[in-house]
Amino acid sequence: MSEIKNKKLSTTLGRKRDHTRDTHIIEAAISLLADVGFDSMTMDMVAASAKAGKATVYRRWPSKAELVRDALVWMSRDSVKLDPLPDTGTLRCDLLALLKPYSVEHGERKLRIFARLGSFFAEHRDLAEEARNGVFGPWTDANLMLMQRAIKRGELPAHADIEMACQIIVSMTSYRGLAQNKPFDSLFYSALLDNILLPALLSPKPPSKS
Repeated sequence: MSEIKNKKLSTTLGRKRDHTRDTHIIEAAISLLADVGFDSMTMDMVAASAKAGKATVYRRWPSKAELVRDALVWMSRDSVKLDPLPDTGTLRCDLLALLKPYSVEHGERKLRIFARLGSFFAEHRDLAEEARNGVFGPWTDANLMLMQRAIKRGELPAHADIEMACQIIVSMTSYRGLAQNKPFDSLFYSALLDNILLPALLSPKPPSKS
């Protein structure tokens, strides 16, 4: 899920470093996104919920959209297991092992937030793209490494289109959450891997066109 790395977060999440204050503000924004949504949320509401001055919030995030971008990345920071990468011996189990289990309440909260992002994607496309990269970049990078490892050990053929497979994973995750308002859980992911992705990756190389 490129990543907004810790360096970038430390730059974006505040000018004068008080990491505790940053976290409180981001968590307040996440709660408000779940409760009232992007369009109804205001920076005043965030400041009040975080018990921070409005100037403190604006010093760290000049706009609501920038705050929401970082809040979405922050919310997803523990969704996948990246360090260390799993090494179960099979690609299928490795890919599934990347997904971290979470509570029903956490999953429902994320779905409420996705459903209430309103105009964020339509009116703030550059920031929305940065949010997507921050959320999905680390996961995509990990999936690529796992698939490359599977090719090296002979589990996948060298011609397997692993870049496309990673795009499909991200696309289905987005569609599942934003369009269907359903969780991308291990049950759904297993079906996606078994019925679509792994058969496609293992398919013979098509003959070259003469």
